[in-house]
Amino acid sequence: MKVMEAIKNRRSVRKYQNKPIEKEKMNLILEAARLAPSARNRQEWQFVVAQNKQTIEKLSVAANNQAFIAQAAAVIACCGINDGYIMRCGQPATPIDLAIAIDHMTLKAQEEGIGTCWIGSFFQDQVKMLLGIPEDIPVIELLALGYPAENPEPRNRKNLEEIVHWEKW
Repeated sequence: MKVMEAIKNRRSVRKYQNKPIEKEKMNLILEAARLAPSARNRQEWQFVVAQNKQTIEKLSVAANNQAFIAQAAAVIACCGINDGYIMRCGQPATPIDLAIAIDHMTLKAQEEGIGTCWIGSFFQDQVKMLLGIPEDIPVIELLALGYPAENPEPRNRKNLEEIVHWEKW
């Protein structure tokens, strides 16, 4: 699969088949995150992979009772080792770098036939307790993964002319 094909076909999947993700495929998805670029090559990320059904069900509750998450074959807690590094542009590096790594995972998952959904609505304390994540480590996002049981239609996107400026604003 070509990268642009993966980008065009990726959707937020909220219905999953009752089928585990093969270890080899999960390792490829995690390898995609490992290879992502980061500011100063700091690689300030850690990933906690939950595949136990009871844990995933509890995570769905901790994720603001989003029931579809309980259907996922895996949920990855994407954590940032936030040392406070601010890039010269004034932005914190950790959430940006972690977003790049997560996006790498979603595209690799797409290539492997696995659906994903970014989860930003969750309670930090509950997720940390369930997964044994230290208090001082922020969970930036959760990523639900599984073989899709749906094929959502593409969502509307703005035209390039609406979002791109050439040379000046």
